[in-house]
Amino acid sequence: MSLIVLGTVALDNIKTPSGVRKNLLGGSAAHFSMAARLFTDVHLVAVVGEDFPKRYPTFLKNKGINLTSLQIASGGKTFRWHGEYKKEDFNTAVTLATELGVLSSLEAPAIADHQKHISNVFLANIDPDIQIGLLGLMKKPRLVGVDSMNLWIRHKKKSLLKLIKGVDLFVANDSEARMLTGEHNLIKSAKHLRSLGPKLIVIKKGEHGVLFYSDKTRFSFPAYPIETVVDPTGAGDTFAGGLMGYLCKAGKMDAKTLKTAVIYATTIASFNVEGFGMEKTDKLTLPVVRKRMKELLSFISY
Repeated sequence: MSLIVLGTVALDNIKTPSGVRKNLLGGSAAHFSMAARLFTDVHLVAVVGEDFPKRYPTFLKNKGINLTSLQIASGGKTFRWHGEYKKEDFNTAVTLATELGVLSSLEAPAIADHQKHISNVFLANIDPDIQIGLLGLMKKPRLVGVDSMNLWIRHKKKSLLKLIKGVDLFVANDSEARMLTGEHNLIKSAKHLRSLGPKLIVIKKGEHGVLFYSDKTRFSFPAYPIETVVDPTGAGDTFAGGLMGYLCKAGKMDAKTLKTAVIYATTIASFNVEGFGMEKTDKLTLPVVRKRMKELLSFISY
């Protein structure tokens, strides 16, 4: 079953202890799509500027990602993020600069008429008012997932709460979950998030794994142990893409399916952090993912 994702497509300048890279393809929708494509057809909705390198749309198309609704805004520049990771804390990115470019004037997404009937929708990290705008265009969505960030929790909490009231899946990292709910304990935080509307709550804990919470199913899995983290940028979006992609393919929501989806998502995200940008997700295939997934399961089973 097809999946449509709204988010950002960006150019990233990244510095980590492993080196410096400039003008990497990034953004929430791009990283999400690179993972979700392993399971289903992905339609990407985003806006870039005229400065966006032509090699990147070609790259995404070659991965099977539908770019019908990738808008190139005339006279504007692509969203850019400049970030750094310190050796002692790969879980926290230090933002050195943000250039919104065409995102600063984006009010509503535009999609083709046939895309309005896609039943699986993921609203990746972007302004919640824009997320609400896309959701309003969809005809009869079956599964709707949402991701956000501390910026929107801090400055657009009212819009974010309005949005998540009517969605199925909410994905957040541990600090975002605590910020949105005011609860430090993650079980209490997940329970609070459930009361806000979403039926399925996923709280990402970086190198410490993930917590899943719903009315009937609750579990926690560790992350795949990585010896050398190169660049964590986009790992959360990659996780969300793997999670949503598998759920779309499975077409059901029983406990076994949810656990399998989280294991797949965790495994795919582990590849992302081993290289800059999309170096590792570029060549990724399901057989390779499944091999590592078996290794991860060996850490969990007893």
